[in-house]
Amino acid sequence: MDFADRVSRLAPEGAYHMLARVQALEAQGHDIIQLQIGQPDVPTFENIAAAGISAIEAGQTRYNPPGGLPALRRIIAEDAGRRRGLEVAPSEVVVAPGAKPMLFFPALALVQPGDEVLYPDPGFPTYADMILVAGGTPVPIPLREENDFAFDLRLLDARISDRTRLIILNSPSNPTGGVLSREVLAHVAAAAQRYDAWVLSDEIYSRLTFDGAPAPSIVTLSGMRERTVICDGFSKTYSMTGWRLGFGIMPEGLAERVELLLTHSVGCTATFTQYAGIEALTGPQDAVEAVLAQYQRRRDVLVAGLNGIPGVCCRVPQGAFYVFPNVAAFGRSADWLADYLLEEANVAVLPGTAFGAGGEGYLRLCFANSLDNIQLALERIAKALTRLYPGG
Repeated sequence: MDFADRVSRLAPEGAYHMLARVQALEAQGHDIIQLQIGQPDVPTFENIAAAGISAIEAGQTRYNPPGGLPALRRIIAEDAGRRRGLEVAPSEVVVAPGAKPMLFFPALALVQPGDEVLYPDPGFPTYADMILVAGGTPVPIPLREENDFAFDLRLLDARISDRTRLIILNSPSNPTGGVLSREVLAHVAAAAQRYDAWVLSDEIYSRLTFDGAPAPSIVTLSGMRERTVICDGFSKTYSMTGWRLGFGIMPEGLAERVELLLTHSVGCTATFTQYAGIEALTGPQDAVEAVLAQYQRRRDVLVAGLNGIPGVCCRVPQGAFYVFPNVAAFGRSADWLADYLLEEANVAVLPGTAFGAGGEGYLRLCFANSLDNIQLALERIAKALTRLYPGG
């Protein structure tokens, strides 16, 4: 069939592709430990779920403003602004069915055919595809393990130009778990201002940081407020992946354009979902802190276990719920190793190449799973990889 270029180049997202394979194997009776999908293993917190149910029972199932309920926009402005040390107006907030529209729609609103967009490699696979859909030219900037998976700033300086319209950041990062330092952000901010480029900062994991160290936001740096879009949402922090509730924070003029794109695509975000979001932000936050403490314990066990396997080298991630171990010593492609662990160890992980060419030599494992499953997965992985390693 003959399709438009904007869709003919789209590729599946690796996590969903692997999930389908896992489900097929499970249907055949295989006991698969799933460390491939980036989803909290706890259900939506009870108070949030109850608020959504109550909203449905109260008849909150009708259309609402495309940009979101005024009450939710106000609460997001207050909460997100307070956490970043900013004054945010409700008119700068746009609510969407999930965070992905707050990646796609700002890109559609800003990027013209022929514009270049810098993005992290390895990085969330939607970035490259949304640049192509917008008609832009994707320009990958490698993340370097030796710099805790920060941008290669030398290559950033070499690849940014007058054609650069947008720079995409993701901190904490999927897939690496890396957190960009204020020094790195200052370098990016200076480059963006020098070339009059926008920045799209994906901060969906901003609440999930470890060891008491927050993830700084580039929007707080001088001169960046008027050229930064923040993408955030409720899925990861509040275990609301299936509720589809995200938001963007951006200059008011851009917010108006993005709201129009929402109007003519999805119409609006489900009303009852937004009431659940109000409860998430205004209700108790102790469940968030408890889950974060669990994640840190799991991270520590997984990193220590991986580093105990000959041939594996794994840095300690400072955010999100992923580890990104270096497995280049095995002399096999990341895709081959991910397939091998699924078939031989019954452990599902993602190859680093699911996140771009810069992910070759790495695997991504998600530790949003129980300690028991993580420890069993480590035993299985160690046994399988030992067979591959010289002298194993």
